Amino acid sequence: MHLLNVHLVGRSESLPAGGGSGIGRAVCARLAREGALVAVADCNEAGAAETLRGLPAGDHQAWGVDVGCSEGVAGLVGRVQTHYSRPATICVNCAGITTDEFLLKQTEEAFDAVLRVNLKGTFLVTQAVAQALVASGAPGGSIINMGSIVGKVGNLGQVNYAASKAGVEALTKTAAKELARYGIRCNTVLPGFVRSPMTDKVPQKVLDKFAAMVPLGRLGEPEDVADVCAFLASDESRYITGASVEVTGGLFI
Repeated sequence: MHLLNVHLVGRSESLPAGGGSGIGRAVCARLAREGALVAVADCNEAGAAETLRGLPAGDHQAWGVDVGCSEGVAGLVGRVQTHYSRPATICVNCAGITTDEFLLKQTEEAFDAVLRVNLKGTFLVTQAVAQALVASGAPGGSIINMGSIVGKVGNLGQVNYAASKAGVEALTKTAAKELARYGIRCNTVLPGFVRSPMTDKVPQKVLDKFAAMVPLGRLGEPEDVADVCAFLASDESRYITGASVEVTGGLFI
């Protein structure tokens, strides 16, 4: 299994995008424990390298990538295929940013920046990984894209983020329809309030208020999301594609 974790996430080769921190790092660790060879990719090369150092022994790699640049994504997917002599069979797209502001004050530049990473980046990585799998004739594959419950219900001050994550869910469902003929499964994970570098900026009293809204009584941990990704990457989910799995502790039910 080879994993590409683009944050980004491989005996299967795995590519996580956005693997340098938070949920992406937890996904890398969880899949590595399952025997995946992990290619950690992140725009923050130092963060990717730190994730790499924390993985169990194995032929894991870390590379820098700008997921919003098609040339950079193509180069990353090519490096994974060259190093492991096959394309990534699992891809977890975790790369994401926020530039929160209310609609009336949101700038065009901030809106574009968030969609470039969160939505365009997911498109470019999904497309490149799928193209590599189809071209290789390798049977199947699992692409897991990180959405957000905010993409379903919206959130104050996150008009750009909510739009990007709603787009990720729609993109993934469409990809699932188109790629099913090749045995490639595409699913979306929708985290709720999860502790991450993004929440480190939020005052504790606000986090406590969020936790009180969750029926299970706590904020999520990155490992809660990573466990769901591990299931969607495995053969145990072989008949699941086009699904959106909420990992929210019951929020908004």
